[in-house]
Amino acid sequence: MATLWGGRFTKETDSLVKAFNASLPFDFRLYRQDIEGSIAHAVMLGRQGILTEEESAQIAKALRSILEDIEAGRITADEDYEDIHSLVEDKLIKRIGDPGKKLHTGRSRNDQVAVDMRLYTREHARETKALVLALLHLLLSLEEEHLDTFMPGFTHLQKAQPVTLAHHLGAYFEMFKRDMSRLSDTIRRMNICPLGAGALAGTTYPLDRDLTAELLSFDGPALNSMDAVSDRDYLIEYLSDLSLIMMHLSRFCEEMILWNSNEYGFIELDDAYSTGSSIMPQKKNPDIAELIRGKCGRVYGALHSLLVTMKGLPLAYNKDMQEDKELSFDAMDTAAGCLRLFTGMLKTTVFHKETMEKSAVMGFTNATDAADYLVNKGMPFRDAHAVIGRLVLYCIEKNKAIDELPLEELKEICDSFEEDIYEAVSLKTCVERRLTTGAPGRAAMEEAIRINKQYLINEEEKKDE
Repeated sequence: MATLWGGRFTKETDSLVKAFNASLPFDFRLYRQDIEGSIAHAVMLGRQGILTEEESAQIAKALRSILEDIEAGRITADEDYEDIHSLVEDKLIKRIGDPGKKLHTGRSRNDQVAVDMRLYTREHARETKALVLALLHLLLSLEEEHLDTFMPGFTHLQKAQPVTLAHHLGAYFEMFKRDMSRLSDTIRRMNICPLGAGALAGTTYPLDRDLTAELLSFDGPALNSMDAVSDRDYLIEYLSDLSLIMMHLSRFCEEMILWNSNEYGFIELDDAYSTGSSIMPQKKNPDIAELIRGKCGRVYGALHSLLVTMKGLPLAYNKDMQEDKELSFDAMDTAAGCLRLFTGMLKTTVFHKETMEKSAVMGFTNATDAADYLVNKGMPFRDAHAVIGRLVLYCIEKNKAIDELPLEELKEICDSFEEDIYEAVSLKTCVERRLTTGAPGRAAMEEAIRINKQYLINEEEKKDE
């Protein structure tokens, strides 16, 4: 196994230790970031006169050829190297000889791996933002489509008050919008360059750390070299962002699983996002939604694992920090895959409008509005609350909705009821009268959609900056 060290040692590393210490099987995916960081370092060394311009150019050219070979599959993770850094450097030295040995001047593996992981995480966070943005576009289009799709709103999984599907979807829009904001904040905070921090105390070489930061599109160099090589806050923060995204996806999946059941019948999932049973031919299972819900814990696990890894580490770098990669990569892959699958599943879902509306009617979601009707007739709210409670009990016994009872029966419960009760407790009236900001009334929803449309326009413009 090729390593970047060994002169100090008189014995070969035990084979089990080699395997235990090696990270190439999982950090190979950092190859592009490792090469980009090395090219930036080589360019800076050349401009500073630490290397000749010819050596700097030769190194950069050879590194690009290694990148081409990796992407063409001519160099793989199956080779016998400790990590991606030793693989790239050994290939470089074999291609150009002594100039390749000079690349590591003024650099440690500590700041090298720190910059690689930061570059990778920044790129992945931007990709995640794009996936969340695509989901937000879909949600907003569904909101516009379902402004008049009435359904029950729930508390405690009990039907509570009538809302619209647009309003319900709008709640998830706000959740994922907050996720976008968190991702933006995380990217901003992580965009500091650790390259040039060395092992922990910088270097005596006259490095231009501002230049390497600029070449790698960072906002600037880290101002403390010990923190630069030992900081994993940005990764913990990103895993926290992913955990919240997964929690929001899981909540949404839980509702879609319920809505897809025979008992609810609110939606039908597309065949492409469902599976069958090996024994029960009638089954159409919401397995994708269930798997997304299940994989939420997997992302939580990565976050918790890294928090536990970091909690007891003294400054500066410790080998424990190698554990920042494997579970983090899995969490990143998991969250990205779940976002893609969920967006596709939601896009192809059929919403049964009539079933939703009937559920709202038979669930007495208009009971609060019936109480408000009596209040407007002059009755104290507590008395009105009691009257409507008795009315609901009567309707349950008769297996009828409030507005299905004739006026004579309503008057037997309370003589304050008049013909206008039917209009007052219709779902359309119940929803449309709720016009405060954030409410499900059409005017309030149209204003929320207008604001969020502009938000999406702004986010799209930021992508192109």
